Formats: sequence, C-alpha cells, structure tokens
Amino acid sequence: MENTVLHKANTRGVASHGWLESRHTFSFANYNNPERMHFGVLRVLNDDKVDPGMGFGTHPHDNMEIISIPLEGDLEHNDSMGNTTVIKNGDIQIMSAGTGVFHSEYNKNKDKLVKFLQIWVYPNKKNVTPRYDQITLDKNERKNKFQQIISPNPDDEGVWIQQDAWFHLGDFDKGITTDYKIKKSGNGVYVFVLKGEATIEDQKLETRDGFGIWDTNQFTITANTEDTEILLMEVPMSL
Repeated sequence: MENTVLHKANTRGVASHGWLESRHTFSFANYNNPERMHFGVLRVLNDDKVDPGMGFGTHPHDNMEIISIPLEGDLEHNDSMGNTTVIKNGDIQIMSAGTGVFHSEYNKNKDKLVKFLQIWVYPNKKNVTPRYDQITLDKNERKNKFQQIISPNPDDEGVWIQQDAWFHLGDFDKGITTDYKIKKSGNGVYVFVLKGEATIEDQKLETRDGFGIWDTNQFTITANTEDTEILLMEVPMSL
C-alpha cells in the first residue's frame, strides 16, 4: 500500500536490563535504526515491563510531550513539579516537559509486573511551562468504538498536549468495522494493536504490530478477533 509503513512486532528493538524489558518501535537508547527514527512528530513508542519494586530513577526531560498509558499493574510517578501519583490501567498520564522537568517512575507493587506504554511526541511550541495531568477514563466508552484520550484542546475529551495530535483507544468484538476520519489535514495515523488482530484497508495486523498511514482523509479498521484492542495516534507528519 502506498503512503503506509508496517512495523511487525518482532522487528522492534529490544532492551533487557534485568528489571526492565522494553520493546522499541522507534530508535531509542541503544537501539538505533536510521529507517525508524519517528513517524511524523511521534518520536518514541516503548512497550515496557518493569519488575516488582523496580523502576526508572530520577532523570530529566525537556521540550517533549511524554505520555504514559498503563496496561497492567500500578506505576508510581514523582516529579520536580511536586506531583506524586499512581497510575493504573484505565488512566492516561501526560507530562509536558517544556523548559525542563525531572521525574521518576517505579512499579509500586512488590509482587507483580507493571506494563505500560511510554510515548514521546515532539511539541509544536518550545520552552513552555512544564505541566502534569492525568485522568481516569470510563473504559465502557471504547466498546466497539474509539474513545478519544488525547487532543490539542483542554476543553475536549481526554487530556491535552502541546501538539495537533489526537489519540484514541478502542476495544472491539470480532467482525466490527469502524471508519476513522483524519482530524486535521496533513496528519497521519500510527496504529498500534495492543491485543488481537485487525485489518486496516487490506493490511492484516497482529498483536503489537504497528502500522502508519498518511496522505488519506479516512481509513477502515476491522477487528478479526474478539477483544481486539487498538491505539490510534494521529499526528502531524512534518517536524
């Protein structure tokens, strides 16, 4: 298919640090693939598993929109803005690093893994005042449809980020077909299959496959298995 890119789950970069197992869709840390640096302004898509009681010590960020989507377990967050929170499945966390922020992330539990997606998006405005936000979503609102979880608008559904980007989550029964319409002309969409199997146009996708599509106004997604979970990330294609 023209104007598309497919990243199979088993082609992702792998980092295993004992306490951390991470899969990198795009170049990150020791995984450097010149052909997989980013998708538009979507810079990082890391699929992380953190051992009980372990985590990322305090470290800095600046001029990046950092999104955490917990999939399983409890992730404890601390930052230099004074926030100490715990996020779990159903929550969405955003940190606009802006002029600079320090934070840490730990598995709060001593007896089970924490699994989460860490996503970085380049902002459309630099050196903003750092900001933190998190919300708990009603997961029933994504049954057989896409639930908006991120947008550029503070008054819109979900959390907002400093970019013309819209993220959606959906949980679909087998055979359900949905159309997605691009929110802003020129944007592309990166699709990440969290669970199950799906077809986008004519492309079949399996669990943890990624698929980018651009230069289109809309596309069709069909769930091929029960409980197919899909994350859509619509982002500007130019940095």
